[in-house]
Parts: sequence; C-alpha cells; structure tokens
Amino acid sequence: MPDMTSRERVLTALNHEEPDRVPFILGADLTTGMMRRTYRAVKAALGVEAEEAYMYGTWKELGAARLDEATLRALGSDARGVWDRKPRAVEQWNLQRAPGEPYVDDFGIGHVETGPEETFPHIHPLTESTLDALEAYPWPDMSDPTRFDGVRERAARLAAEGEYAVFAAPWLLFPFERACQLQGMDTFLMNMAGNRDFAAALLRRLTDLYKEHLTHFLAALDGHADVLVLGDDLGTQERLLISPRMYRRLLKPLHAELIAFAKERADLRVFFHSDGDIVDVIDDLIEIGVDILNPIQTSAGKMADLPVLKARYGDRLTFCGAVDTHHILPQGTPAEVDAEVKRVIDILGPGGGYLVASVHTIINDVPAENVLALADAVRTHGRYPVGG
Repeated sequence: MPDMTSRERVLTALNHEEPDRVPFILGADLTTGMMRRTYRAVKAALGVEAEEAYMYGTWKELGAARLDEATLRALGSDARGVWDRKPRAVEQWNLQRAPGEPYVDDFGIGHVETGPEETFPHIHPLTESTLDALEAYPWPDMSDPTRFDGVRERAARLAAEGEYAVFAAPWLLFPFERACQLQGMDTFLMNMAGNRDFAAALLRRLTDLYKEHLTHFLAALDGHADVLVLGDDLGTQERLLISPRMYRRLLKPLHAELIAFAKERADLRVFFHSDGDIVDVIDDLIEIGVDILNPIQTSAGKMADLPVLKARYGDRLTFCGAVDTHHILPQGTPAEVDAEVKRVIDILGPGGGYLVASVHTIINDVPAENVLALADAVRTHGRYPVGG
C-alpha cells in the first residue's frame, strides 16, 4: 500500500479500515501532549532548536508544551491541534502575579505549585452548596472573543494544507470534573449523594456555559476540524468515581446533550477522555455519540484487558492511547517501550480503529530516549498488516 498523508491515515483508521500504518497521535491536546521538561530533553536529543511555547495561550502553569513543528515531524505525529485560550484579562493578571502565587483561572480555581514547573487545582472557590451561592457566583464570560484568538486562522491554515488530521481541543473540563475543581472532589461527591438539587443545578449551570463556549469555538473552526476533544474524568485505578446508576442519572444526559450540540453544528468525530477504569459505562458513552475513547489506561482495572476491549467494542469505538505511562514509559528501558508498543498495536490495531498514543500526557519523569523509542516503535511495528 502506498504511503498515505497523515490525515488520510487517521480518517481511514476512524472509519475502522486499515491504513498504511497505525496513526500516531502526539501533541494534539493536553491528553496526548508532553510536559515541558521532557519536551526540552526530546528537543535536545533530536537537535531541534525551537522557542518554548504553551498550549492554551500563555498558560505555562498547566505544564503542557506546544510542540514545535520540527519535533512533531521528527517523531511522526499524524495530528495537529487547535486550541482556545484563557480570556486576555485572566492571562494578564496571571502574568503579573508574584512568583509562587497560585495561578487563578477564569472560574476562580487556584492552581497551586506542587513541584518545579508543576501545579494542581487545590483552591476550590465555590465553598457554599446552596442555590443562592450558584446565583451569586461570578461565572466567566464564555463569549469573550479573546478566548478564541487564533482559532480561525490556525484551523483554516491546517485544513488548507490538508496534511494532518485536525484535532480541535477547547479547554473544557466537562461538568463533573469542573464541579469537583470548584468545590473539591469530596465536597461535590457528597453533594451528588445527599444534596442532589444543588449538584444537579451546578452541573446544569456548567453545561449551559459549555454550550455557549462551544457555539463560539465551533463557529471559529468554520468546519476546519476532523475531531473534537472533550472529556470528563470518571474513573479511579479500580472503578468509577461514582456508581453507573448515578452516572446515568446525573451526568449521562448532560454529556449526551453536549455531544449532540457539537455534532449538530459541525461534521466531526467526538474524542472523549476519561482516566481510570470506566468499563462499566463504555456502552453508555457509545450510545451518546462518543467516537474515540481515550486514554485506555491499561494500568487501571479492567482497562488492562485489551483483547476483551477490542472484541467487545472495537467495531463501535476507535481507541486512542494504551501505551502505559504508569510504569513502561517513565521506568522502562527503550527495549521495553518497543515491546509494549508492539503488544498494544498487535491487539488493538487489526481492522483499524486504533490511534497509538501514550496514556495521557507524557509527564516530566519520562526520559527522552523512551519518547524516541515510542516513535520508532510505531514506525517499526505499525505497518499493516499488524499482529505478526
């Protein structure tokens, strides 16, 4: 089979057909991205000199590097990302704050330094669990045009070039994850169980805000995207954070509403990210329109059983991810990385419907040689037919 363009390769796999090789997704969004310290080491190993930039505008505290074109080409990524950014006023305030102060996002959530160049959302501003508190809260303006600076131009350029699959990745935590950040996970989970009117109202408010955001984001894309990246972290290492029954009652209708809202306005595939063991709701996600499931966290419970996942869902879902970041990428040797990539491709690759990627972001403790081994292994073992 002659070599395809990257976009042809991805679209063929999404159609559950076999392209020339399994597509490799790197740097399209946070979940397929790379943290800054590892990125610097990879650039050095490749001999690439490029200015450091960040996904999502000036949000360096997120830690996600905006991979330069030379590095993406050297590693063989088949996708390119289009991102929104924080409102200009939020960016300017955070650029001027004193060193060590928390980064405060547009929802008022404070991201606190947890290590060198690493932060985590530890400040939860929605302290009262009442309907009055929701009405009084200073919700962000999702129509602020500075959120979408550069989206139209980058999407149109990538589409005109036609070389890579375009992944549109707005910084939208879906309602559950954002509610947990606003209140703290323990508080919001307790509200879901015992203060359901408040929990439902908060999730409703967030859903409406995201629909407003998506209206403007999709308009800026102007049809120039292949995949829309969404997600809501639902799982732990062993099970869902909430019961399947609670998911179906409180969250599934909102997820369905947002996915339908997007698909009514753009011809694109929906990529849904959720860490952890989410096997118990995969059928639900398929039912509400999820096309691509990420990150296939093979270190988490039943998600480790790739043959079962492929047999049960492989004709209805495209899998993206599955290359272990819990042990193999940070602690394994390049030979072990190569063997793991081959194992995963051999299971998930046959018949199409698989996009190789790491399980979530390539974090700062992954050595550069293992990133290079990952890219080399895709080239070596990803040619169809796979599984030999």
